[in-house]
Amino acid sequence: MRALRSLRSLRPGLLASLLAGVVAAGSLLLAAPASHAADAPLRDLADAKGKVMGTAVTGSKLTGTYGEIAGREFNWLTPGNAMKWGSVEPSRGSYNWAEADQIVDFAEAHGQRVRGHTLLWHQQNPGWLTNGSWTRDQLSAIVQDHIATEVGRYKGRLAAWDVVNEPFNEDGTYRRTLFHDTLGQDYIAQALTWARAADPSAKLYINDYNVEGVNAKSTALYNLVKSLKERGVPIDGVGLQAHLIVGQVPSTMRQNIQRFADLGVDVAITELDIRMQLPATQAKLTQQAADYKAVMNACVAVARCTGVTVWGFTDSDSWIPDTFPGQGAATPYDENYQPKPAYHALAEALGGTTTPPPTGACSATYSVTSQWSTGYTGQVRIACSGASLSSWKADWTFGAGQRITQAWNASCTQSGAAVSCVNAPYNGSVPDGSSVTFGFNGSWAGSNPVPVVTLG
Repeated sequence: MRALRSLRSLRPGLLASLLAGVVAAGSLLLAAPASHAADAPLRDLADAKGKVMGTAVTGSKLTGTYGEIAGREFNWLTPGNAMKWGSVEPSRGSYNWAEADQIVDFAEAHGQRVRGHTLLWHQQNPGWLTNGSWTRDQLSAIVQDHIATEVGRYKGRLAAWDVVNEPFNEDGTYRRTLFHDTLGQDYIAQALTWARAADPSAKLYINDYNVEGVNAKSTALYNLVKSLKERGVPIDGVGLQAHLIVGQVPSTMRQNIQRFADLGVDVAITELDIRMQLPATQAKLTQQAADYKAVMNACVAVARCTGVTVWGFTDSDSWIPDTFPGQGAATPYDENYQPKPAYHALAEALGGTTTPPPTGACSATYSVTSQWSTGYTGQVRIACSGASLSSWKADWTFGAGQRITQAWNASCTQSGAAVSCVNAPYNGSVPDGSSVTFGFNGSWAGSNPVPVVTLG
């Protein structure tokens, strides 16, 4: 549904996966093992149950720490914005497939499947389309060409498409849009038919928000799907977006998923995030974890629920703060790519076990915040919980010939592959419950793996 913030943007065995999780986390809690993530990646747990564990992604970020987590933890990807009409055809007949292609290529390289999002929506359309004066026949031809072109481009490469996005108002009436008002409410059936013709193998969905529980809006969607099935219109599933608020998971969610499944269609949780009023507290994060687990449990309980996709896996790439001022912390990872209680709750709902980080320790976490052809910007965050520091030193060893060229908020030296950074005069103190960060620019060639950091 929504824009991610950035645009407002052969699998290893279990042991190798676990080691990759440690490396990607890039942290060591004093002398204890760095084990913040699930004991198996979420995607392995989901695969074992035949479920989707997906995330929306921003193509330009699929590198460094962000790319490592996206590839390691998820078995499906959804382009957050790259396949929307305004992105792919900003000028009539002039196409930009760069980011969409990048995401599909990344997914295929990581053994992932892709959910196309979205063909028809009332937002993020190109100006030439929304500002035009179209007859019914003209717009019908434009829409058919759009669907044939985009779905056809990725024929056989995408597993599913959100063909129509958000067609209903809250009261269950049809949303007044360019497509509805010009083509009539049967534009949905037409779009589904054209999409099936363009790629007979892709699963076709209608996707909407505030339809997670039984209510007027979800009942309107239910009645539409029932009617489409009766008419023989190609419809394979419904997407329940699930942009939720902490403590407000609908009590009828499992019942609602089941009634759609009983119509003979699949159900997917397509855009899950669970926002809270900031600042985040331990109590709110605990409730959020329970809510994430409840959503996954509702899906796991129904055979035709294909799985869950989160709308961005990290708070640094979430649409929530820009759209709901004062709210945020809605995803399973924090802004520093550290898994939150919500992440562990998803793992547990999928039958996994987690090893939480020890308490009474200070940790150092390395992340790549941006990267380009020959350089990158890195950050190390030193945080304490149940302990404190009066000074600190962070050490790591690069594994691929990287070199630090500039540092700030720390004094860093490098000898060969070994790097040592000590606090500046003004930030050596890290009280219990607090953190400090320092950053640096570096050079790389070939690869830029994330090292494990130790505190001294």
